[in-house]
Amino acid sequence: MGITEIRVHGVADKGPETILDRPIVVRIAGDDDAGFYRPRPGFGDPADPGGATVEAYRWSRLTGGTATRTFSLVLLLPFMLSNIAVWMLPVPGRGGAAARSVCRLLAATMTAMYVLSTVGVSLDLIAWQCAAYPRCLEGRREVSWLGDVPPGQRLALLAVLPIIAIAVVWRLGARTWQLPEDSARTPGVGADRLDTPGFWDTRSLLRRLRSIHVALALGTLNATLLLTLAPHDAAPPGWLLLAADVVLLAGAVVLLCRPAIERRGEQDQRGASTIRWVAVALTALTLGYALTPRPPWSAEGTLPGYDVLVAGLFAGQMVLLAVLGLVVLVQRRHLPRPRALSTGLGAPVLISVAIGLGVAYSSGLTYGLAEYLDRGSSPTPARPLPPDAPPLAPPIAYRWVTLGFSLAVLVVIAVALLAPRIGRDRRRRAAEELVQRDYPEASRVPPERARAVRDALVWARLADRLGPLLSFAYVVLAVLTLAAAGLSVIGLGPGRLALSLGGESLARPVVFVTDLGALLIGLFALTLAGMGLFAYQSGAIRLVGVLWDLATFWPRAAHPLAPPCYVERAVPELTRRISQLIADGECVVLSGQSHGSVLVAVTALQLPDDCRRRVALLTYASPLGSRYCRVFPAYVNGEVLRKVGDQLSWRWINLWRYTDPVGGPVFAPRPAMTNDPAARVDRRVLDPKGLLIPPTDTVPPPVHGHRFIPDGDFHAAIRDLAGQVDRPDG
Repeated sequence: MGITEIRVHGVADKGPETILDRPIVVRIAGDDDAGFYRPRPGFGDPADPGGATVEAYRWSRLTGGTATRTFSLVLLLPFMLSNIAVWMLPVPGRGGAAARSVCRLLAATMTAMYVLSTVGVSLDLIAWQCAAYPRCLEGRREVSWLGDVPPGQRLALLAVLPIIAIAVVWRLGARTWQLPEDSARTPGVGADRLDTPGFWDTRSLLRRLRSIHVALALGTLNATLLLTLAPHDAAPPGWLLLAADVVLLAGAVVLLCRPAIERRGEQDQRGASTIRWVAVALTALTLGYALTPRPPWSAEGTLPGYDVLVAGLFAGQMVLLAVLGLVVLVQRRHLPRPRALSTGLGAPVLISVAIGLGVAYSSGLTYGLAEYLDRGSSPTPARPLPPDAPPLAPPIAYRWVTLGFSLAVLVVIAVALLAPRIGRDRRRRAAEELVQRDYPEASRVPPERARAVRDALVWARLADRLGPLLSFAYVVLAVLTLAAAGLSVIGLGPGRLALSLGGESLARPVVFVTDLGALLIGLFALTLAGMGLFAYQSGAIRLVGVLWDLATFWPRAAHPLAPPCYVERAVPELTRRISQLIADGECVVLSGQSHGSVLVAVTALQLPDDCRRRVALLTYASPLGSRYCRVFPAYVNGEVLRKVGDQLSWRWINLWRYTDPVGGPVFAPRPAMTNDPAARVDRRVLDPKGLLIPPTDTVPPPVHGHRFIPDGDFHAAIRDLAGQVDRPDG
């Protein structure tokens, strides 16, 4: 009756060979995307020093692994961040329904922002502005034919590009990792607790969200066309279509806010499907109306109504962000430990970051194309246009947002540089006391060695201080920026405002900073896309892969175009593998490193009752207590973690270090003599193992920090857990 240790890696793994510490491995179950590996017979000991047969579960290729897949994740990044924000809310269930509705509305604004960016490129810059000026069309066969097409028909023809863009992103976000065998279960919409069987099954909710977001995307496109055509024609058909589109958008918003969207039921599904087909029909009517012949029409300036839509979108985002912040501040009072600044406040922070990335993509694309089309003659108050130059100008709101988010990044950088200096001496004294307490030989080592260990302790704890400060600074500036962008509906940009307040002496530097911000934000978008293409080919930018692994852990419950959740396959797969091993007479020790510890913990909650008595849990470098309880307080908290321990009869050991900036203890410290079983879970291990050079080595032990490799403490924990697991013979 053997013991099998299943090792589950964290983010950005380096392959099953590294996980198992064996040179040659073979896959025994699964496929290329996710599989179980063991040492190939004859090429390494299949057991660890404790006698357990080692096995690795590799899931990282569910989140990336190919350039095409990773690039698609980069494209979906704003949607991904707006989706994960709903899981950061402080209160689940009915008490958090209002906050979840606001999150879904903000996620819907990300879809509208995406559509408006493609509309700005195809309809505003090309079909309306460029096609009206011979200098823009000269020598460009790809767009020169537009000069002979009437404005209304030009808009209808180039509206196909936003429709294609909607279809492309829809296709990228429609994938799922659920296997056909898992689809046999009754589809649900998730649940409020990680231990419920339907938590990772959000197919029903996802179908509704897809239909509603398609309606919102098409409705945004229709509104752009009709705000141009209806006022020009001043005829009933145009106004009727515009009124119908407003009703369509309002209906989609109502459906997003209704609690019924989270319920099962064919009736709720029919309502979402109906609004999608109504949107498709209304789009067909709008395109037909745009193609209708009209008297000669001169296109001048920017696309009528487009600036208002963009400014209104940013103003709406500002209002929703403010409402979400107030709701979260009220709800976090129900948390057991709300004193930490960042606890429960992740949702507004992350959505503001998603908006910033959306602005980066939109403004980078718009300004880049405008610079190309107008041949470098972008108009500003401090730089007049050359004669006969086309006034190709993105919406004024983009200039405000570009300026504001550029300033936000500068402030965040300044805070990141200054914050570590505040209280640095106090943190160093505390770290020196810890070094003296843990290492009796500290007085006999060179001062440089003791300082290196002390600094590692200081930097490991610095993340707790920097995170709240950076988040607060960024969100405040983001809200102010969106407010300024919303006020641009009156047509006042930063350059013109500076010109009226201080003349050219003030306008020139403001215009320079704004132009520089537009360039930097465009370069940032291109850099992010390049990093997505090479994230899994270069270790230097593997941070992109880390972001995907963390963000795609949670199901799609706010934005349907986010990348698929890999846990919807990983948890059933781990559960099936454990059940099979136990049926073969094995006992299982689940060992998870870093983010893998979160995966094994949620797997333990989903195990069948007859399997749990022969399963034990080892976590190390785990962010469960130090990060997840703070960032996702409604779903990962003390009660849920105690449920994990209870289900396994407290066969659980967590190894942690003071030098780890990510991992830490799972449970809060308790008195040494307490009878609480949670007090026996966390075991602190020394890092480094010592300050002096061991007799068998030539250098002192290194500081590992978050990097965890199997060592004496690890194998001792495996042996301890293997002795606690119930054997088949009782």
